[in-house]
Amino acid sequence: MTARPPSAPDRPDEAPKEADPHYLGHRDRLRARFAQGGADALPDYELLELALFRAIPRRDVKPLAKALIGRFGSFAEVLSAEPARLAEIEGIGPGVIADLKLIEAAGHRLARGAIAARPLLSSWGAVLEYCRATMAFAAREQFRVLFLDRRNHLIADEVQGRGTVDHTPVYPREVARRALELSATAIILAHNHPSGDPTPSAADIRMTREIVSVLDPLGIVIHDHIILGREGHASFKGLKLI
Repeated sequence: MTARPPSAPDRPDEAPKEADPHYLGHRDRLRARFAQGGADALPDYELLELALFRAIPRRDVKPLAKALIGRFGSFAEVLSAEPARLAEIEGIGPGVIADLKLIEAAGHRLARGAIAARPLLSSWGAVLEYCRATMAFAAREQFRVLFLDRRNHLIADEVQGRGTVDHTPVYPREVARRALELSATAIILAHNHPSGDPTPSAADIRMTREIVSVLDPLGIVIHDHIILGREGHASFKGLKLI
């Protein structure tokens, strides 16, 4: 009887392959759900996972996404968080922060594009969405002025002041000077309340009336003063405060 030759050792290319990390299949499924249903098909932490995939390609990012939502509260608030606060979360480095800030900037640019070429008074929903996107979740107060021409088209959108968590210094004569420089005939004022409650304070009402008193003799109209907060917005015109 002829002896059977000993079995040849397994070739390297025939060796069993290691299983792919479990998170790779999760990423594929998440991308498919996003492609089919859009952002509305995903909770905030899963949408944030998608945003983290590029910066962190070889790691399960679900725990990190949940940690960010737990710290800041929502997808929008994560994007709006200051870089120094983002860096406090373990696993968040400069690359992740840069990607998140890029997404935030893209959202602002898209929202601004929706109002750039339209008469703003006939696109009020887009104005509110733009102000909400740029200001509602900021950690510190900022005071923004939208300068309009005679057709109520946007000439310029400028942040006139940044302050603390509950105060921004505003100088009515500076607002007037800038309006005259731009030949603006009307403005919309906007600022945020980091507390989340958009209810106008006594100081807000007083400051707005001071701006009106300076601009009115110049023939410059204040269409509205909008206060943004996480809980919504308040309109001085709607509240009959101007």
